[in-house]
Amino acid sequence: MGLALCFGAFWCSPSDVSGRLKHKQVGILFSAILVVVISFIGGYLDISNFLLFPILGVLTFSIAFLSIYGFRASLISFSGLLALVLSFAHTSENLEVYQYALFIGVGGLWYLLLSTLWFQLNPKAQTEQTLNETFLLTADFLDTRRQLIGDQPDRESLQTQLMTLQSALTEHHETLREILILSRKSSGKSNYQSRRLLVFIQLVELLETAIANPVNYDKMDVLFSKYPELKTDFQKLILELSYQLRSITKNINKSKLFPSNRMLSDALKTLENDILKLKNENQTEDYERYLMLQNLLDYQKKQFEKLKKIKWLLGNPELSSDDIIKNEKLKRFIGSQDYDPKLILRNLSFRSTIFKHSLRLAVAVMLGYGIGLFFDFQNPYWIILTVIVIMRPSYGLTKTRSKDRMIGTLIGAALASGLVFLINDPYVYGALGVLSLVIAFSMVQKNYKASATFITLSVIFIYAIIQPDILKVIQFRVIDTLIGATLSYMVMRWLWPAWSFMEIGDNIRDSLKANTAFFKSINTFYQKKGLVPTSLKVNRKEAFLQTSNLSSAFQRMAQEPESKQNHIDDIYELVVINHSFLSSLASLSSYIQNHTTTEASEDFIAVSEKINNNLDKVCTLLKDINFEDSRINGSIYKPEPFDFPFDRIANDTISQTDSERTHKEAHLVWEQLYWLFSLSEKMLKLTSKFKVD
Repeated sequence: MGLALCFGAFWCSPSDVSGRLKHKQVGILFSAILVVVISFIGGYLDISNFLLFPILGVLTFSIAFLSIYGFRASLISFSGLLALVLSFAHTSENLEVYQYALFIGVGGLWYLLLSTLWFQLNPKAQTEQTLNETFLLTADFLDTRRQLIGDQPDRESLQTQLMTLQSALTEHHETLREILILSRKSSGKSNYQSRRLLVFIQLVELLETAIANPVNYDKMDVLFSKYPELKTDFQKLILELSYQLRSITKNINKSKLFPSNRMLSDALKTLENDILKLKNENQTEDYERYLMLQNLLDYQKKQFEKLKKIKWLLGNPELSSDDIIKNEKLKRFIGSQDYDPKLILRNLSFRSTIFKHSLRLAVAVMLGYGIGLFFDFQNPYWIILTVIVIMRPSYGLTKTRSKDRMIGTLIGAALASGLVFLINDPYVYGALGVLSLVIAFSMVQKNYKASATFITLSVIFIYAIIQPDILKVIQFRVIDTLIGATLSYMVMRWLWPAWSFMEIGDNIRDSLKANTAFFKSINTFYQKKGLVPTSLKVNRKEAFLQTSNLSSAFQRMAQEPESKQNHIDDIYELVVINHSFLSSLASLSSYIQNHTTTEASEDFIAVSEKINNNLDKVCTLLKDINFEDSRINGSIYKPEPFDFPFDRIANDTISQTDSERTHKEAHLVWEQLYWLFSLSEKMLKLTSKFKVD
């Protein structure tokens, strides 16, 4: 009975991830229901192998297919798969099958109660943890941007690193939105939640402002090569911003220990003086460069203001009614998961990644169990347990986990063999087994190889208590794991593979659509002025999310065999262009939200329409592109004649007014428009050559 309760709690634990309490509770409850049903069915699978294999395959497919309902559903699915596999491992002599299944359910409910109780005792824990991680990732992002300043021999590697960090930050932002917004809607407007929500908003804007500059690296390289002291000034300033974010993380609830603002103030003053010196020494020749530097300086001042506001908010001030954001605005930032049963029918196709993954997993489980029975292994379920833990919908992750699992198992087996010769005490084995399991779970997200090592140690020590021939246990553990890992890789490689190039066109199109919507929101706001509409911020959030998804899709593609990386150079260029497009949009958005701007000219409207037309054409072309079998038709794209009025407008603005503010606006807005226009033309040229005849 005690073991069944432990199993129930253990199998329901994967659903206990960061998020709204209600979502966690529902996830754990569904996990408990699923493992009860699966354990009940599994307990009666003592039938002939002729019937067992198809039933095992159908159950595996059905459970894995639940992942179509999102991330939390995939964790519930994993709990069900664990229950299915381990139903082969445990046979209770004291309990009937239905009793054993019910006690597993009670264990799951017990875990649900403990999880809820822990949340009530420490409701701020997950908010603080996710917020801390977001602070650190933001600091890393700023520091990487600092490294990009000036001429760099390995700029491409740094830009790839930026994409990875941006993807991780976007995921953390989504988690914080769920925690802070949905929890606030259900529990009311607590001062703590409101302050943390405002801190989160500042972190989002810190990311946007960091992405917003610089955009044109060629111009920046020329400028900083001529004025290296300015490069040093900018780097020192951004380094201090990054350092202060990390310092805040260490003392997030001790505002008195936050670093002083003086270092940042001094760095800003030094930079401002050096820029002014450039203007005074070269009043005509370098005036355009001066305007560019002034705009970059303004961005850094905004970063400083955001950092100061974060420090103020973390000092637990009392908020006025004007500071608190209304719930009706916030709910637009939260996406809802589609739980329509029709989603099952829509995914019953080889076009669905989850469908193919579920089929592969079902076949791999049947093969693994068959191999274990045929060779009469001691614990054949270890093979299918390895398959379930390793196999993922993407090739790259499955390959990496297979390799890490093999290496970790071999290291764990070697360590266990040595310890078994030194120790012969079952109580010590038990203590080491529990300790290894705790360490394994704590490292599973950060270092899977180390986690596999400690899981192996845990399993071996636990079996050492009940099995006298421990070396034989180690032998079978290693063999079963190697078979399971090899089988996972082979099935993933050759059975209904889901190569990323088959779907990356959709990711590019989704990112482009989100960027287009963001651009249209910026365009509308610049023309109409007034208060910043919520729709602009929602579109900004969606653009960042879809661009992050595109980066992740490309990273998966880059991990696949070279023979499956169809047109990877062109796809990479499209990914980079989408990122550059978002950077330019972020620059434009940040400027017009924080500065009073002049009336939009007819030239601005005409250029914006041209950019929109280009983007619409690219989206149309992407619908017809299939990177799986499309051939480059060799057609040369001929752009439509368009006279971009950049130099004329810049010169007219400078000659017609003495206002430096107007000069800065004209320089930034038109430089970004020119950059957006150039990028849209590049995308059109790239996608045109893939047009299917």
